[in-house]
Amino acid sequence: MAASQFQTSFRSRCFFASQRQCFKDSEHYKIAVPKSSDERMPSLNVKKLLRRSVLQFVGLSPIYISIRPVLSAPMQEMREPDVIRTLKLDSGVRLQDVVEGEGPEAREGDIVEINYVCRRSNGYFVHSTVDQFSGESAPVILPLDDKQIIEGLKEVLIGMKPGGKRRALIPPSVGYISENLKPVPEEFGPRRSLMSHMKEPLIFEVQLLKVLS
Repeated sequence: MAASQFQTSFRSRCFFASQRQCFKDSEHYKIAVPKSSDERMPSLNVKKLLRRSVLQFVGLSPIYISIRPVLSAPMQEMREPDVIRTLKLDSGVRLQDVVEGEGPEAREGDIVEINYVCRRSNGYFVHSTVDQFSGESAPVILPLDDKQIIEGLKEVLIGMKPGGKRRALIPPSVGYISENLKPVPEEFGPRRSLMSHMKEPLIFEVQLLKVLS
């Protein structure tokens, strides 16, 4: 009876001793849990390291590659637009040569035949010797004389050649300072419109047709 109790207690002691040993062994063989994402995925880190090494080997860097398209983009050449140069006279007249023309130049005292369009400085139409709808023209003959033609238009016409065209801005000081100065339209409506704006700067687009003398 005593022997059987001894065997039972001995077996239980061995069992508990073996369990304690198992726990001790398990502490030596704990599974290491990676603390960072780099430890969890070592294969990705290897790929990044290999890619960086290759770039450094060939003499490039990711920053250089990212900015190279910007640095290598070709710059477009800036070209100046074609502009008709404006000449300002001492009287304040501003003129532009649109078409040079050919032949002898008009001089002071000559008689000339011209077509013209007169506008206000804001572009508002005043009068023209060329009909806007039919295209028919009624040229005027003017002497290049201060007593019969407005001074600003005379300055524009002097130096022009037949077939030439000029555009000019004529200030009122050398414009219609008198109602007797030409050119003045014969029709009542256009003449009234011109007289109502005679104290304003006016734009003349002139074409010299002929130099008569």
